[in-house]
Amino acid sequence: MTETWDSDGTPNKYNYRHEAVRLMEANAKHEPWFGLEQEYTILGPDGWPYGWPKGGYPAPQGPYYCGVGTGKVFCRDIVEAHYKACLYAGIQISGINAEVMPSQWEFQVGPCEGIQLGDHLWVARYLLYRVSEEFGAKITIEPKPIKGDWNGTGLHTNVSTAEMRKDGGMKAIEDACKKLGERHKEHIDVYGEGNADRMTGEHETASMDKYSYAVADRGASIRIPRQCAKEGKGYFEDRRPASNACPYRITGIMMETMFGGMDDTDFSKAES
Repeated sequence: MTETWDSDGTPNKYNYRHEAVRLMEANAKHEPWFGLEQEYTILGPDGWPYGWPKGGYPAPQGPYYCGVGTGKVFCRDIVEAHYKACLYAGIQISGINAEVMPSQWEFQVGPCEGIQLGDHLWVARYLLYRVSEEFGAKITIEPKPIKGDWNGTGLHTNVSTAEMRKDGGMKAIEDACKKLGERHKEHIDVYGEGNADRMTGEHETASMDKYSYAVADRGASIRIPRQCAKEGKGYFEDRRPASNACPYRITGIMMETMFGGMDDTDFSKAES
């Protein structure tokens, strides 16, 4: 991984890592942990989801999520080859699973502290495309690759700080959720392109126009896991980011919103 700088010695306008690093370092005492769930869809050479009838559709969603067996899952060989490549490369990959739409998969990276999450996820994405090339398949991280009654693809973002992990950390979690609500639009603006097609309030998403947080609610903007609510500490999951969002922008604006920005840093106004 390298950052991109212009010839005049300044960070390129699309170098979101540079500002994210500064925010991470300024707030290192909070020990932020991130875990991102990267969803994606595997396509055939013709651009249609792998295993789908040519020009047609498979049976409705239901039996595919975390499925097993022919007709339920497609391209597991690609998924497992990618997983092994990430392990070999030292990526902090922590799991894989088949998703709700057939030929839609997910891998999880993290928990990673601070800027490491963005670094590891970007390399994991590169490896996914590179491995798929060997199998003659295509990868898309478009948020809504198939229109209609099919789930979109997201980049659910799990966040925890030292304060949240302590006994009584639920207060810190709720405080963060309230701050995120105050900057809902700013977050949406950097949470990926084409996200409006995905965030409709259906297919396990919240409406893009309305912010909410709740315990164990897949239809909320922010989901607090049931176990965390029971223990009174842990982490929260921001379900708004689209699958094509930049992890540096996600984690950067998260830190900015929770702990305050820097004089010359504003992730909500960064170039798109």
